[in-house]
Amino acid sequence: MRVKALALRLVIALAVLGVGLANADDRPRFGVRFDPEAVYLRVHKGTDDGFRNDYLGPGATRGVVRDVQEREVGTVVTVHADDFESVLRVEAFAAGKGLADIDHVAVPELKLGFLPFQVEPAGTYFRIDKGRAHLDPHVLKRAAKGRLHDEAGRVVAIYTVVTVGESESLGYVTQFAAGAFAHDVRTGDITGYLDQVVQGSGLANLSAGHLVMIAVGLLFLWLAIAKDYEPLLLVPIGFGILIGNVPLPLAIFNSVSLYMIDPVSREYVFNTGGNSVLGILYYGVRAGVFPPLIFLGIGALTDFQALLSNPKSLLLGAAAQIGIFATFLGALWLGFSPQSAAAIGIIGGADGPTAIFTASRLAPALIGPIAISAYSYMAMVPIIQPPIMKLLTSREERLIRMKPGRKVSRFEKIAFPIMGLLVTSLLAPGGLPLLGMLFFGNLLKESGVTGRLAKTASSALLDTCTILLGVAVGASTSADVFLTRQSVLIFALGCVAFASATAGGVLFAKLMNVFSTDKVNPLIGAAGVSAVPDSARVVHMVGQAEDPGNFLLQHAMGPNVAGVIGSALAAGVFLGLF
Repeated sequence: MRVKALALRLVIALAVLGVGLANADDRPRFGVRFDPEAVYLRVHKGTDDGFRNDYLGPGATRGVVRDVQEREVGTVVTVHADDFESVLRVEAFAAGKGLADIDHVAVPELKLGFLPFQVEPAGTYFRIDKGRAHLDPHVLKRAAKGRLHDEAGRVVAIYTVVTVGESESLGYVTQFAAGAFAHDVRTGDITGYLDQVVQGSGLANLSAGHLVMIAVGLLFLWLAIAKDYEPLLLVPIGFGILIGNVPLPLAIFNSVSLYMIDPVSREYVFNTGGNSVLGILYYGVRAGVFPPLIFLGIGALTDFQALLSNPKSLLLGAAAQIGIFATFLGALWLGFSPQSAAAIGIIGGADGPTAIFTASRLAPALIGPIAISAYSYMAMVPIIQPPIMKLLTSREERLIRMKPGRKVSRFEKIAFPIMGLLVTSLLAPGGLPLLGMLFFGNLLKESGVTGRLAKTASSALLDTCTILLGVAVGASTSADVFLTRQSVLIFALGCVAFASATAGGVLFAKLMNVFSTDKVNPLIGAAGVSAVPDSARVVHMVGQAEDPGNFLLQHAMGPNVAGVIGSALAAGVFLGLF
């Protein structure tokens, strides 16, 4: 019954959409002319103050514009007045005068000698070549809405009618489409209420790109729920992808979407208008607020005992960062700028927060594809790493059993975050926001006197930031912006980065065995990527597949947490350089 009811609703929605589209040819149409020289002024006086409406007629209220010395600069005429404000058009400027000379508006017949004004944006008012003499006044009327088209019939803007005259009317563009300008407009139409409902629906604005990204979002949710791949990350990101790819009509795009159409460049930019909830949430990503807070929580959760008991594992974590620098060079070769290449390279660290933080500083426009790529490959650790680990190691090497690490004292645990902060920040000061919060969180955990703070940082704060970061990053993958050649290249580079980082750690572990008497299992080198603790778990599982009695988890945690420090250090180096 539920399926039938859902199907019935879908049929009804499609029928309404079909009716709206079928009536498209019946919409009243008109020609459009933008006057680039026209200057429109808005004053806060209206019909209550005596202003009269008579568009292009003799009854419209007229006035003058004056400079600071009360000299007349030009004349104005009312194009529309409502109760409390009016829009005036400059009819003519005095010789040698222009907009920059205007100080105020005066309307002598209404005894208004000084009216402050606001200049209306250029290229927003346009003339409609139809008036009351041509179209039904119930159709062409003030506040009627419609769409503007280019020469090919594509919708390039939406508008509202400002005022109607006998033979000509005036319209106002409420929103241009991305990439469209006034000179693109040729014609317009008037839409009725049913049309507006249809055009304002998601179905009418659905594109193939939206369907592709919705499928990606559903894939993320399936991987998280059905396969248990990084559910704490993929569920928020996957749902965010669905949110970001609900098709939005132009009328509400800037007030709802994470993006907005820049009023000058007409390009998609991050929403800074303050009226979009998604834009406000995404500010935490753009400004780099969420990643350091997540690092605080990670520090409060992380036990560095495995690293301290076997300091050699720090080298394995460092070796795995070869993926970052190899990808940086690859991105440069593909034509990315040094800043963008550095942000892309951090994907090789398999550390989502570090990748997002670096991108927010160096390549804000690429945060979406970089974040999705980083988290995608983090989720696919159990798929990507085992074949590389087995390819680069022999069965004998995978069977190596390592000695248990020594016991670490409480003093060492407390001293490590303090000394770690000083050493790493002196080496790469650019990574201080991440490394500082990581070591601070760890000190909260190990000090033994700030249990409540450590618990908050590792639970409520970490979970809240993860949710907000995941949803915001997912919502940034709007098909209109995300589906580009750059995104495809970033995903390809991300795969190379992750594979080379894994290989770098394994090969360095093999090299260590050449010079060391205490052999290390080369598998733990793969844990040098900072996907904590998934890489360590994968190492343990691959090792146990060869020898069920070989417990590598604790040994792998050393290079795993070292990888977190290493990727943040690499980010600090890039931030210092660029």
